[in-house]
Amino acid sequence: MNTRGRRAIAMAAKAGLPPGQAVFVGKQKMENATIDVMNFTPDEITELQNCSFQQALKLAGEESVTWINVTGIHNTDLIDSIGNGLGLHPLTCEDIVNTDQRPKLEEFPGYMFIVLKMMTYHEGRKDIDVEHVSLLLGSGWVISFQERVGDVFDPLRERIRKAAGRIRKSGPDYLVYALMDSVVDNYFVAIEGIGEYIETLDEEIIADPQPTHMNEIHRLKRCILSLRKAVWPLREEIGTMDKNQSDLIAPETGTFLRNLYDHTIQVIDMVETHRDLLGGMHDTYLTSVSNRMNDIMKVLTIIATIFIPLTFIAGVYGMNFHHMPELSLAWAYPAVLILMLIVGLLMVWFFKRKKWF
Repeated sequence: MNTRGRRAIAMAAKAGLPPGQAVFVGKQKMENATIDVMNFTPDEITELQNCSFQQALKLAGEESVTWINVTGIHNTDLIDSIGNGLGLHPLTCEDIVNTDQRPKLEEFPGYMFIVLKMMTYHEGRKDIDVEHVSLLLGSGWVISFQERVGDVFDPLRERIRKAAGRIRKSGPDYLVYALMDSVVDNYFVAIEGIGEYIETLDEEIIADPQPTHMNEIHRLKRCILSLRKAVWPLREEIGTMDKNQSDLIAPETGTFLRNLYDHTIQVIDMVETHRDLLGGMHDTYLTSVSNRMNDIMKVLTIIATIFIPLTFIAGVYGMNFHHMPELSLAWAYPAVLILMLIVGLLMVWFFKRKKWF
């Protein structure tokens, strides 16, 4: 069963349930859910891996920033326990486990909820993997939710460990910005990978269009559509986050959010450019196929035209009338062949002079 079919079954199971019911929608991408924690101050850092949520909460303090990363949102029992422990709104838990949820920003009493899509370019498949990511920003803590192990946050983790930049000196709002910035920066990587493949495919279509190229064009259109659906709402989300007067976001973080907004605009421009290129490639493919067919028909027409007078000559001397004088001459047969050859060469010369081929 494909991904769309599994999602349809999940959505059907969810239909009729009361609002706020956490029902996982999507494909389970790992067996067991895990929780990793990074708790840091400007001077020290503590890390825990594969711990319980209660252990993670014990590290949280007023003077430190606690980043809790939950991997495996298919475990709805875990998500419900986290929601109950933090007093999250039921609709928040519902959106965390719904991988079809579009990017958005919502503010609740005591925390801010952020949804976005993480894109990873797969070089071997020439495709983009999409992962649902949710962020919770509270006072002194940040919780991120992912579908599977492996993300784009490893450089950020190294910056935290090495106390590089201002990450250890800033609050949880800056950490949320850094997480979102890592996601958006990886959009550039994904788009560049897709863009290079689009250029290569475009050259192949112009040189030698094949039926498989049309399938690739439609597949790439779906990739670009996924990027577009992820980035357009994100622009609005970041803009709202910047203009929000929430106590959870420090005024100095607004400068970084505006820079992130600019990056999002650049990503949108690149996505729209590649979308237009793919639309043009579709027309290019059809034009190339049509031109190729025209060339074939032109060659066949020229061959048929050359043989029309030759067929006429052969038809005349194939009638075998008794009083045809040429039939009794010894040199008639080679003479007719020579005549046919001359006529054919003259027609080829005439076509070349007219630049018909």
